[in-house]
Parts: sequence; structure tokens; C-alpha cells
Amino acid sequence: MTTYDYDLFVIGGGSGGVRAARVAAALGKRVGIAEEYRFGGTCVIRGCVPKKLFVYASQFPEHFEDAAGYGWTVPQARFDWATLIANKDKEIGRLEAIYKRNVEGAGGETFQTRATLIDRHTVRLESLNRTVTADQILIATGGRPAAHPALPGNEFCIFSNEAFHLAELPKAIAIEGGGYIAVEFANIFHGLGVETTLIYRGTEILGRFDMDLRTMLHETMEKKGIRILCRSLSEKVVKRADGRLDVTVTGGEVLTVDQMMLAIGRVPNTESLGLDKAGVELDKKGAIVVDAYSRTSVDNIWAVGDVTDRVQLTPVAIHEAMCFVETAFKNNPTKPDHDTIATAVFSQPEIGTVGLSEDEATKRFAELEIYRASFRPMRHTLSGRQEKMLMKLVVDGKSRKVIGAHILGPDAGEMAQLLGIPIKAGLTKDDFDRTMAVHPTAAEELVTMYKPTYRVKDGARID
Repeated sequence: MTTYDYDLFVIGGGSGGVRAARVAAALGKRVGIAEEYRFGGTCVIRGCVPKKLFVYASQFPEHFEDAAGYGWTVPQARFDWATLIANKDKEIGRLEAIYKRNVEGAGGETFQTRATLIDRHTVRLESLNRTVTADQILIATGGRPAAHPALPGNEFCIFSNEAFHLAELPKAIAIEGGGYIAVEFANIFHGLGVETTLIYRGTEILGRFDMDLRTMLHETMEKKGIRILCRSLSEKVVKRADGRLDVTVTGGEVLTVDQMMLAIGRVPNTESLGLDKAGVELDKKGAIVVDAYSRTSVDNIWAVGDVTDRVQLTPVAIHEAMCFVETAFKNNPTKPDHDTIATAVFSQPEIGTVGLSEDEATKRFAELEIYRASFRPMRHTLSGRQEKMLMKLVVDGKSRKVIGAHILGPDAGEMAQLLGIPIKAGLTKDDFDRTMAVHPTAAEELVTMYKPTYRVKDGARID
């Protein structure tokens, strides 16, 4: 019988890889994990966590404005970018240490190095100039921002990675993209006082979200002062003598900005990992091909998270890692469940959503009931802010199951997490109607919309 150095070796120290390593080590398995950059991965180091901290920072100007209506006199505020960056870095460093310590505390061994495959059981630790062997190998190397080599002047652009480490806050920025990252950073920079333009090739921002949310967020962002150019592309970026950038967009308009940020998608980190040497199959996008249990084309090599390009969300990577441990080490084959995933966009106002959009539901169900409420939340009544909130439920007209819930407004992400439970459980609109409201809250609208706003039958709206 072959003896290996490890029962499991994990390549990639992000949320998925660390969870798999820690849980497997806690089971008594010999576990090694290698990370070439910083433990914590995209989410902790240069993704969700620092982004949410930036979101909080960017919301304070509105909080200061709103305070006046509640009797507060707030002195003129002053923002210091360097302080935000320093405090963010301190918090990220703390979390990074926890991620690494948790693996080691469970009995795993951590390596700060790039790791590549030599064959299906052998891993090379590059900076240590040594190889180790493992019975099972898990690839969890995540993804990175997609480049734009076809754009003249792309070398002058930044990505979300660099946005967290800018030496100074720009006075003006252009952001290309219309997904989570582009929309969130547009709101962040605008909230921090930056003149912000969002450039998106599609007809409306945030594709695949419910159209009511998309259009209402677009309108609200523009009212705040963010310029949004849909059906547009950046065609050229030129660096000026004064260091600023001239960005030519569709139609010939030139935007003069301090930074141009590209947020046009993400690609899996699979290059130069030695996957070909081990016989691991990739798809045409470069993502690792896996079966329903996260097993690759090589039976002892597995992959989870963004490197598989299934659902690019941190909690999904963690869930896949837990299922992997059940399958590989607990004799309990478990498929990750990618259906009905709650998610949030930390725009301003934020979006929380779970289940099917109205457009998606129309394609799958013959009859729908749509419940929709738009109102000014109570917190804005004394402040005078005119910003509205939107709540929407999509219901299967035959079974009465709630198959989609969509919220735009304060704390929408928190509500989406809780809504994920009843919708995942298949509860009906009658169950919602029987639930007592918590008053006064915005969320009570979710259980007090008793009559449908309109119906959809065979794709046609019926008012």
C-alpha cells in the first residue's frame, strides 16, 4: 500500500480551501495547505470583507445629512482616505492570522508558497524547492479580475484588487462593468466624494437580477449623482502629461479621470498549476471541470469555489468544501446544493434577493402572482430623504409557493438571508400571510402584501 505524506493537500488558502483543510484536520487527517499570497483568499483579503468596510465608510455622508432631521447638528465632516486604508489593512491582517491559525489549531500544516502539481499525487512547493505527496488533493485557487487586453491603454487601468490599495483617493473615476463589483464600487467611490461614471455595455445594470430592482437602483444611483452610461464601452484610454487619463467611450465622448477601473468579470486561477500533468480537465473558459460531488476528471483530485466557475460566492465555496469533506473522508457522498441561493449587492441602497426573478419565473411557470410594494422607509421620513424602498414576491400561481423575493433598500441583505430559509423550505404565500408582522419595520411588508399587484399567465401580464 502506498504511503503518502498527507491524506489531503489543499492548494489555495481562501474560504473554501481553508474550511476543507480545517475540518479534515479536525477529523484526524494529515492535512497540508499552501497559499501563495495571503491566507483568507479573495473574500477576506481583497473582496467581500474590505469592500463591506468601504461601503460602511461611504455611507457616512448620507448619515450626517439625515441626522439634521432628527435634531442633530453635525459639524462639517472631513474624510481621510489614508486612515481608512490603514484601519482596513489592520483588520484584514487580523482576519488573515485567524484563518491560518484555525488550520494549524486543528492539526493542519500551512505553507506560504505557490504549489503546483507534478502528477496526480505529487505537489511541488515552489518557493521551498521541495515536493510532497498526498492521497487526496483539493484545488481551491479561486479567481481573479478578467483583463481587457483588447482595450488600447488597458495598462493604465486598475482592477478591484488595486482599488483597495490606492495611494490617494481619486477626484474622478470611470468604472467599466455592470455586475456586483462595478455597481458596488461606483457607490463606494461616489459616497466618498469621487465624481463617478459607470460604463456598461448592456441595456441595464446587474443582469440576471429582477428587472424592477435593476431599474429602480439605476434611477436612484443617478439621482445621487452617479453617471451611468448603458449600451456603452470604453474604446481607448490615454495617459495625459499631468498623469490623468482620457477615456474615450462609445459615441466619441472623452472622460477625464484620475483612475479607470475594469470590473468586467472574473476568470479562474488555473494557469501554470500543472493540471495538465495530472490529467485534470478544464473547460473552454479555463475552469476546472467537476462532477456533482466536486470531483475532477482525476478521481483523487477535487476542486471547489471560483476555480470551478459554478457559483462565484464565498458561502458557496464553503458549502462545497463541507460537502467535499463529507464525500471524501466521511463515507457520506454529498452533492453541493446550488439551488435557491440568497445573495446581496451592497449598493446604496442595497439589494437582497433569493429565488427566481419575475422574468426567469415567467419562463418556468404558466401562472404567476406578483406582489409588489414601493414606499419611503420610516427612517427617511424625518430626514426628508426621498429615496424609496422596493419589495417584491414572485409566487407560483398554482402551488402558491413563494419562488422569488427581491428587496431594494436599507438592510436588504439581512432580510434576504432570512427569506432564504422559508423559500428554500418551499413555503407558500399562505404561510407568509399567516405570519404576524413586526411593527414598525420595513420587513413587515413581506407578510402584509395580501393581494397580488398583478398576475402573469402564459407570459402575459394581467392587471
